Amino acid sequence: MKRVVAVLLLAAGCGYTTRLGVPAHLHTVYVAPFTNKIDITAIHTDGAHLPLYRHGMEVDLARAVVDRYQFTGLLRPTNTPSGADARVNGDLLEFRRDALRYDASQQIEEWRLSIIAHVTFTDLTTGAVMWDEPTLTGDTTYFAIGPQSESEATAVARALTDLARRVIERSTEDW
Repeated sequence: MKRVVAVLLLAAGCGYTTRLGVPAHLHTVYVAPFTNKIDITAIHTDGAHLPLYRHGMEVDLARAVVDRYQFTGLLRPTNTPSGADARVNGDLLEFRRDALRYDASQQIEEWRLSIIAHVTFTDLTTGAVMWDEPTLTGDTTYFAIGPQSESEATAVARALTDLARRVIERSTEDW
């Protein structure tokens, strides 16, 4: 019996919570529409391989962030800032596609695709900025040729999902 009580006391004192680093007073979050500030004229290209720049990435990212909050259940997304305890704001800043691997004939086999955003998380109950990341990056790699090849559109979607995952992870860290 003493052993069971000791284990229970030890478990109770470990600070475990299912809400991770989310402050107890935060229950809802408003994900503001992201702003797309990507300068498409500055997107790097090698001349032969133009990157697929997809308009509306800011909408897709906001949707991915909302979906990820719903999936984790840590904060419940709201449709308006008036009903929220916290707010996520962000600007898409850069879209990069860099060659990673070439085949024997110098064709690019593999690319790294990165989407960089400036994201802020604000506690609306206190007005305090809980975190501000000027270069939060979602990225992925993909094969353009060969048996494992996939479309760049698929890779863009995966990079946006990765960026959304990083927003949620950053939101739930201990500050």
